[in-house]
Amino acid sequence: MIGIVDYGMGNLFSVRKALERLNVPYQISESPEELQTMDGLILPGVGSFKDAMELLNEKKLTNFLLDYTAKGKPLLGICLGMQLLFEESEENGYSKGLSLLKGKIKRIPAEGMNETFKIPHMGWNQLKFQQENPVVEKVEEGFVYFVHSYYATEMDKEELIASTQYNVEIPAIVGKGNILGMQFHPEKSGEVGMQLLNKYTKLVESGVFS
Repeated sequence: MIGIVDYGMGNLFSVRKALERLNVPYQISESPEELQTMDGLILPGVGSFKDAMELLNEKKLTNFLLDYTAKGKPLLGICLGMQLLFEESEENGYSKGLSLLKGKIKRIPAEGMNETFKIPHMGWNQLKFQQENPVVEKVEEGFVYFVHSYYATEMDKEELIASTQYNVEIPAIVGKGNILGMQFHPEKSGEVGMQLLNKYTKLVESGVFS
C-alpha cells in the first residue's frame, strides 16, 4: 500500500485520484505510526519550502521520514515534495531541508526571461532523460506539467535522472536508491505522468527498493 503524507500543504486530491485511476491501494495520513506500515510513500507539496518544513517538524514527520528512508523504504517527492528532499532552500529566507539528496533550492534566475520564459515556470515542458533508472524504463521523453518558481541546483549529476530546458536546465526527475523526486506533477501530466507514477507504484510493489 502507498502512503500519502498529509502535512497540510500537499495536493492530496489530485494524487489520490491518480492512484485510484491506477487501481493502487493508498492511505492518506499524518500519523508516523500509520505511515510506518506503508510499503512506500508519496510526499506531495504545493507552496513555500519554509512553511512545509515547519509543518513537517511540528507534526514530527521530519525525523520519521529520515528513519523510514534510512531503512531502505521508498519515498517519492512531488513538486515541492521533491524540493524538500534536498539540503536547503533560499525561498522566504534560509530553510534546512530533509538532506536526503545533495543540492540547494534556489529561485529560477531572471536572466533570459521574456514572453516565452516566465516565473512561475508554469506549463508543459518536455523531459530529457539523463541516465537510466527503473522509474523511466520504457517511458517516452514526453511533455509533463510544471508549476514552480524554484529549482534544484548544485546537485550530484549521478542523481539527475531527467531534466527539462527552460531559461536554465531544470532538474525534473531526481533520485538515489530508494529516494525519488519529480519536480512536475505526474498526476496532472497526462499519459506520460501516469506512466511514471504507475512505474513508481509497481517498483514499490515488487520490492525493488528493499
